[in-house]
Amino acid sequence: MKVTPLKLEGLKLVELSIHGDQRGFFVERFHEDKFMSQGLPTRFLQDNHSRSAPQVLRGLHYQTLPPQGKLVGVVHGKIWDVVVDIRPQSPTLGQSYGIELSDQNGKLLWIPHGFAHGFCVLGETPADVLYKVDGLYNPDSEGGILWNDPELKISWPIENPIVSKRDQALPQFEEWRKIFL
Repeated sequence: MKVTPLKLEGLKLVELSIHGDQRGFFVERFHEDKFMSQGLPTRFLQDNHSRSAPQVLRGLHYQTLPPQGKLVGVVHGKIWDVVVDIRPQSPTLGQSYGIELSDQNGKLLWIPHGFAHGFCVLGETPADVLYKVDGLYNPDSEGGILWNDPELKISWPIENPIVSKRDQALPQFEEWRKIFL
């Protein structure tokens, strides 16, 4: 396992070792001692699994109470995973980071508290996203920011995504700032 800190403080890329042959493969997705030695969390309270059809875009979502850090990976298909820094005192507030996660590339993304998260499905097959969270889901404190807000300048790699009505109605980043800053 290789862990690389990324440009937004606290965000980390976890690259797993995939052992494969003609029969298939084996990958260790979580190992408490290895995670601890790399400064990654080892206490997760909930596992989530979502399946999304091709061209689906979900996000940008966050939760405030309790805040949720997420360890995100893909067990089938591939996605473009995006995070936006929404920590009020952060020097990188409003900046984003995107990366391809797939069932083939052995990459996980550790997203600490204080980030909005979203993804879109790449390719022609559904994607199964598995993520561990370190805070239990609380629908009363979930929120979001509009996925295509022009101020955020996120370069999504698909055209005409399928977006839920809920996600289409999320506030723009400017509105979010008026509430949280």
